[in-house]
This record gives sequence, structure tokens and C-alpha cells, in this order.
Amino acid sequence: MIDKKTSSVVNFHGMLSSSPQMHQFFRMLDRAAQSDVPVLMRGESGTGKELAARALHALSRRAQGPFHALNCATLTRELAVSELFGHIKGAFTGAVSHRKGLFEVSDRGSLFLDEIVETPLEVQARLLRVLQDQSFTPLGSTQTKRVNVRLISATHESLRQAVEEKRFRPDLMYRVRVIPLFLPALRERRGDILMLARSFLDELNQRGARTLQGWDSKVEEALLSYSWPGNIRELRNMIEYVHAMAEGPIVCLQDLTPELRGELPPQTETLESLERKRILAALEASGGSRYEAAKILNLSRSTLWRKLREYHLT
Repeated sequence: MIDKKTSSVVNFHGMLSSSPQMHQFFRMLDRAAQSDVPVLMRGESGTGKELAARALHALSRRAQGPFHALNCATLTRELAVSELFGHIKGAFTGAVSHRKGLFEVSDRGSLFLDEIVETPLEVQARLLRVLQDQSFTPLGSTQTKRVNVRLISATHESLRQAVEEKRFRPDLMYRVRVIPLFLPALRERRGDILMLARSFLDELNQRGARTLQGWDSKVEEALLSYSWPGNIRELRNMIEYVHAMAEGPIVCLQDLTPELRGELPPQTETLESLERKRILAALEASGGSRYEAAKILNLSRSTLWRKLREYHLT
């Protein structure tokens, strides 16, 4: 349990924070674990949604059951169906044996679907059936299987906007976000930045071939003033870079990456950068509507969404 009055650092199933916002999130996670209804984690990339999902599973009465995770943004329609629901031998070219899907192997446990908004529409109908009936049919089979799985999903963008843009089924949205939980960005919990950086540095010191004692005041100022668009993942990656590249035992400003020093790395105008600018201009002209931006750019919606992921334009 989290003391509502404390502002000290709390280690909640591997998530470290002294932020009142995060402590509130921990309490809500604890309460959500007491039921079996679907949970939707909402937060920017790198905020720790999978870690939170694992904590939710560990706190629940399903803790002794399996936990599996899948990133939906990496899957084609065919692969998504096979990964989630399995297939029988001969279901498609290359299906040389039966394979159980994640819903089947997660029976009596929890299944975490990251970036669920990227699930192909054809697959969303199958997901809806599992949530409604706790049953599914493997690809190529006529046999219905029943399972008892708790779904935990996550997204960095609004499901309602995806519904408006015809990318996500409204009936599925209501099914997956029975309990919505919001993970704050690192820039919204700046009191955690130095504490997390120190924690990552200590961890690397313990397992690495060298030891860094800390950083000077200019580094501290840079860490606190940076916006951290990649959140905790970016902070950890930066500490790993510093641990490998810093020249002395005390980290100095010149040891940081150009972004942390407030410098832009040298760039050339490539075809990719030009296309990125065109996409940004179209999004601005369309008021942020991806559907309208795709029409402006004369691209299919699926092509635009792929390029948005490719260029990290979220």
C-alpha cells in the first residue's frame, strides 16, 4: 500500500517515484488489480506501460497464472491473427504444425497488448468476440476454444480519436477501456529525474567494468531542463551512453549527448527529412486530422500512419 501523505521514493513493483501523481497511479493500479475487468494504460512512449501491466498482473489473483505481452504495432493482419489466436497445420503457406496463440497460452492469466490502436480492423472483430464470449477460433480451424484471460492494453494516443478516424471499432473501445489508467510523462514529474538517473547509474556501476561517482552542477541543470520526449526509456539510454563514454569519474556537460547540451546534431536535407516536413505541414493544415492529412498528401491512411510511426510523429 502507498501512504497518501508521503513524498519519499517508493519502489512499486520496480517503478520508482517520489511524485504524488505516480503515487496516485500506484494506488489506482492496486485497486484495479482487485477486479478482472479490462484495463487500458494510456501514456506516452517510454513511460513504463508494460512495467505497470506486469505490476497489475502480479497484484491480481491471477498472479500465479501466465503473463504474456505483444506489441500490436509490429504486426500485419495475418501475423496478428496467428499470434493472438493460433493456427492449425496447413492454415496457410508455411504453417507446418499446429500453434497455440497468446490467448490460449495466457489462459487463467493476463495478456498485455501494447499499442492496441494499431491492431488491424479485421483483427479487432476477433478481439471483440474474445472479450464478449471468452472464446475464439484458431486460424484455419472450425473448433471454438474457450479461455479465461484478463486483457490489459496500452496506447500512446486517444482511442476516441482513432474511432473518429475509423481506425478503431467503437464497440471494442468500450470493451478495452473499462478501467482507464494514465501514466504521466517524465516532464510532468521532474522531481523523479535526478533520482531515476542516479538509480540507473548505480545499477550500471554495480554490473559494469567502471564506476562513475556522479555529475557536476551543469549536468544536473541540463537533466532538469530537458523535456525528455522519450521519457524514462530515453533517460535510461542517456545514462547508459554516459556510463560508456564519459572520460572521468565525474560526468561533465561535454559528456552528454548533443540534445542534452542544447545542441542540434549536424543534419543534411535528405528525402526523408523533406517528406517529414511535408507530413508535418499537412497535419498542421488539417488541424491535426490524420484522415484529412492523408488526402492532402495523396496517401492512403495506412501509408500515412506507417510513416508517422517511422518518423516518430505522434
